[in-house]
Amino acid sequence: MRRVAPLLLVAVGAGGATLAACTGSARWWCAAGPLLALAALGVRDLVQRPDALLRAYPLTGRLPFVHRRGDEVRPATVREFLVSSLAPAEPAEEPPVVRVGGPDCRLPYDMALLNVSAMSFGALSPRAVLALNRGAALGRFAQDTGEGGLTEHHLRGGGDLVWEIGTGYFGCRTGEGRFAAREFADKAALPEVRCVSLKLSQGAAPGGGALLPGVKVSASVARERNVPVGEPVVSPPGHREFCTPRELVLFLARLRELAGGKPTGVKLCVGSRREFLAVCRAMVAEGVAPDFVVVDGSEGGSGAAPPYAGEVGLPLTEGLITVHNALVGVGLRDRVRIGASGGVATGADVVRRLAQGADYTNAARAMMRAVGCVGTGRCHTNTCPVGVATQDPRRMRALDVDDKARRVHRYQRETVRDAVRIMASMGVREPAGLTPAHLVRRTGPGTVRSCAELYEWLEPGALLSGPPESWAADWKAADPDGFS
Repeated sequence: MRRVAPLLLVAVGAGGATLAACTGSARWWCAAGPLLALAALGVRDLVQRPDALLRAYPLTGRLPFVHRRGDEVRPATVREFLVSSLAPAEPAEEPPVVRVGGPDCRLPYDMALLNVSAMSFGALSPRAVLALNRGAALGRFAQDTGEGGLTEHHLRGGGDLVWEIGTGYFGCRTGEGRFAAREFADKAALPEVRCVSLKLSQGAAPGGGALLPGVKVSASVARERNVPVGEPVVSPPGHREFCTPRELVLFLARLRELAGGKPTGVKLCVGSRREFLAVCRAMVAEGVAPDFVVVDGSEGGSGAAPPYAGEVGLPLTEGLITVHNALVGVGLRDRVRIGASGGVATGADVVRRLAQGADYTNAARAMMRAVGCVGTGRCHTNTCPVGVATQDPRRMRALDVDDKARRVHRYQRETVRDAVRIMASMGVREPAGLTPAHLVRRTGPGTVRSCAELYEWLEPGALLSGPPESWAADWKAADPDGFS
């Protein structure tokens, strides 16, 4: 029906023009002329590539507020500032990368400063997944697969992949929903898979698992996830392969070995500092550590997030600083890289997170915008009007893969360039040169303090040698053999 309007206009306009030509009537020409102009505009909307909304809804997509939710960023009072320098540096000629891979990793990976955050096939359409992957290939950055499995759509574009394994073990799942080691090893050996990420929780629903509505479980999605067609897919809240922090780190070691020594890490939205310290105690006790930890802030989300999203779990700033300090405190920060995801969109966002302790960042919402999302909030209904978050073949047509891949590439490239320029204006050429002192916050009228002053920053090994009073109770209670 969305294409009927321009087609009717073509027919009516052409008929009117023919009749006007035959009768010589000026009145017929007055009526036919505007119709022909609108018809031409509708046809143009149908065949153009950059605007997916107009491809799907020619003419009507031009009406104000149709399908477009007004959630653009609104001006707000700036409370945080990056510190510029009177001795700025020359921007780095090549975008910096971060080597991910500790002493137990045999195939380290150079991670870009900004990458595609976790978004699953099923939640996203196959065209959206492919466009993101081709964009990653063009820009030499990584795409996190999300927990929906490692699919043919991830593998067709030639981009580097971080294969995310969630509580449902999709893509390496037995019929009973348990972890299938042999299938995992076979897929992890693929050259496109550069890292493996074990998802413990996410900012959109920390501790709540995930749900893919049955209306989005097409035959292709069902095949990739090894689930029934048309039925809701529920990811359990927790993992079934381990129950304690010690079992978690040993499972990570097993994944890394099965993956042939590729970088293996975890993704989580931090809740209890004590629980993460329990994981750190287990790392120390077993001599096993992940190659990376991706910290997801509670401000992260999705179009199908529950209503309490953002109310549970630590925001990215607090979660990031907690993980950084904990790893420093147990003497493991030099071998574990930290990624930050949740509301990252601009070069300034990237620099801000690096100053707070991250080594690199991931973006989801901004990447969705680059691939064509217009923010209607209908992700869970399978009626996304621009083909980004739907499995409906007719709606997918709106998304031109090549065009959106180039947009993803350009967005990532320009955002990283902005981050490099900002660092240079701060007198810093490499991310490692950023410190909490480079980020200041207005705390009251006429009062500005740096993050170095606002937060406590542990010295290397401080938790092992004698934790400061503010950490002592949590460190003492942290149990490597129990999360509670």
